[in-house]
Amino acid sequence: MSGAERIPDLRLAGFTVGLWLAALGTLHLSAVWGIAVGAAGLAVAAVTAAAGFAGRAPGSRRGGTARGGGEARAAGEAGWGGAVRWIVAAVALGVGCGAIATGARMSVREAPVLRALVESGATVRVELVVRDDPRPLARSAGPPTYLVAVELESVTAEDAAPIRLTARALVLGSDPGWRELLPGQRATATGRLMPPRPGDLRAAVLSARTPPRLEGRPSWVQRGAGVLRAGLQRACEPLPDDSGGLLPGLVVGDTSRLDPALEADFRTTGMTHLTAVSGTNVAIVLGLVLFVVRRTRAGPLLCAVLCAIALAGFVILARPSPSVIRAAAMGAIGLLGLAAGRPRAAVPALAAGAAVLLIADPELAADPGFALSVLATAGLLLIAPVWRDGLQRRGWPGWVAEALAVPAAAQVACGPVVAAISATVSLVAVPANLLAVPAIAPATLFGVAAAVLSPVWPAGAEFAAWIGHWPTEWLVLVARTGARIPAGALPWPGGAVGGVLLAVLTVAFLVAARREPVRRLATVVALGAVLGALPVRLLASGWPPPGWLVVACAVGQGDAVVLPAGSGRAVVVDAGPEPDAVDRCLRRLGIRHVVVLVVSHFHADHVGGVAGVFRDREVDAVIGPDWPEPAAGRASVAESAAGAGIAVQAAGAGWAYTAGGLRLEVIGPLSPMRGTNSDPNNNSLILRAVLGGRSVLLLGDAETEEQEDLVAGIGAAGLRADVLKVAHHGSALQSPALVEAVDPTVALVSVGRDNDYGHPNAVLLGWIAQGGARILRTDESGDVAAVAVDGGLAVAARGDPPQ
Repeated sequence: MSGAERIPDLRLAGFTVGLWLAALGTLHLSAVWGIAVGAAGLAVAAVTAAAGFAGRAPGSRRGGTARGGGEARAAGEAGWGGAVRWIVAAVALGVGCGAIATGARMSVREAPVLRALVESGATVRVELVVRDDPRPLARSAGPPTYLVAVELESVTAEDAAPIRLTARALVLGSDPGWRELLPGQRATATGRLMPPRPGDLRAAVLSARTPPRLEGRPSWVQRGAGVLRAGLQRACEPLPDDSGGLLPGLVVGDTSRLDPALEADFRTTGMTHLTAVSGTNVAIVLGLVLFVVRRTRAGPLLCAVLCAIALAGFVILARPSPSVIRAAAMGAIGLLGLAAGRPRAAVPALAAGAAVLLIADPELAADPGFALSVLATAGLLLIAPVWRDGLQRRGWPGWVAEALAVPAAAQVACGPVVAAISATVSLVAVPANLLAVPAIAPATLFGVAAAVLSPVWPAGAEFAAWIGHWPTEWLVLVARTGARIPAGALPWPGGAVGGVLLAVLTVAFLVAARREPVRRLATVVALGAVLGALPVRLLASGWPPPGWLVVACAVGQGDAVVLPAGSGRAVVVDAGPEPDAVDRCLRRLGIRHVVVLVVSHFHADHVGGVAGVFRDREVDAVIGPDWPEPAAGRASVAESAAGAGIAVQAAGAGWAYTAGGLRLEVIGPLSPMRGTNSDPNNNSLILRAVLGGRSVLLLGDAETEEQEDLVAGIGAAGLRADVLKVAHHGSALQSPALVEAVDPTVALVSVGRDNDYGHPNAVLLGWIAQGGARILRTDESGDVAAVAVDGGLAVAARGDPPQ
């Protein structure tokens, strides 16, 4: 291969990058500003292109004649100048196209009639078309709420004529009828319009008050996909929970049975692309078809036709949602590029495909999944062949070189986006994905076989799923093991700053690494950094801090407090609003056994995450207040406890428990309180814990009435504590007399970032600080802890507050 052929053709890359950035920026602007930016971009492109044409001398010579040194240098400089002009023109043209395409779509969102209804919060009747599968939101107390992406076709307010339009929207519905909808289904519903979040093309959010009333049926394509997906789920029912939940997600993106804890492990290990449909799935299916067809010596035309049929079939199976269409496009481009062996042709195809998708749907510019798909495909086309060939030149077997180069290139290309999202740089992603490679293809192919066989041969489908679950179990093992490596991820700045920083460093390294001395130096430095940091992170990971007395978990706007009760054992007080956050906090603390789960009261921000406490842990007992409200929260706790064979016990003042050097006592409420500002809050269990001679007071969500009753009934001496878990996320409804009586050295405030309640109250924090207490907030510092040290107390913060 000649040097020219090895250099990828990047002529379309500038256009696509400009289009992408313009679409992303315009999503946060108005339609008018977007079109203005687009017009400016087109003008810059036209002027730059005109200057480029004018710079070409009519009589310039193109070859043959020898030139002097000065003339050659001038020609070289002119060549570089021309290249820069054409790059600028391409980027500007992309900016113009992207901004105008996005601005035109934004004009629908900003239609005055629809905007007036949204701003007024009007109750309307809508006609809609479902665009994607309904998905449940993170479960809290009460029935699940489903999030449904739809396209509005008609909006009718009370006593008004219908408004005909085509606008994207989201529906929030708790009726079970929303769960069964298929993409393409037409329906009507009634609800209240709410404003959408900025940064996408959705014009409104509909809080549905009625179940959907179906109009007609979905297309045969969607019905067929539904039959196959349901058949795959039935075939996976006899399988173990982990592999049985993962296999449908790996094959068709159906994660309805996937354990959230396992999903978090895949995300931590850099294998999240295996829990949803990606270009890898498409490439595997098309690769098998291409291999079989080529073995029959079929011509290129027949190969292309059969691959197109297989691609269409896979899209139908996985459901033609925007994410699947994106994965199909990226997977097909990547496979064709590798099959043709011509990166110069494949890279323009990738750029053109990405540009077409962005113009057709500018909202993809803000979709991390789209960015990861494009970058992974680019790594497959640009980086993997170079690394593979380099390894082969050094004597590595071809299959080993391919297996190493492909996951490494994909991780390097996707690293900046992953770092921006997770605020970490994974050290285990490359080896984990390398270990996963042998299992992906068989799991995918046997899963597809199970889905296809399910309507005609259910027993054969179950057998295919049983075979496919063995490689899937290997993927589960890799993810779980990788997620539990203490030094598996390094902290990194999150957001756009962290992503851009890592992207700049990655590009600089890839350019510099073309030289042998730089490669050797980088290898030595990287190995030294990892090997030097690894023992420190393994032996002194920093969390939990030695001697910790109590940890307030960063679970958002809610409470979850942990008290140690021995090695790997703890008392957990409340569980926050959703399961994943409290589960992650307990994992970070190494808690495998919960001796008592205490529910201070049954509001959703304290019990919504109860299921997360039970994940992969033994729970001995669950206690809560003898108060019936809220009924939905109480029922959800009882349901989770019953699943572990435990009954929820009512506890009141005087209940006590001792384990592992910890003594826990309920000291309030002294008597049931009725007719208060919030009876559930004012009947919160109030606990006093003593550990290592230090005391901790946990106030739940007790408000002024219960706090004043406590001061009057127990007295200041009985309330004195070293550590105070501030009541009700630091609300203003607090008793100054109780704060004075407790007189804490450390105060922990469990509160969500940018909450709508004004928590914590500045006056309350001032009262606590006047007594000399050190105040730590989970919205600012992540998980926070009070720590016993020689002769006193210290504080520690993990420093990773939730976004």
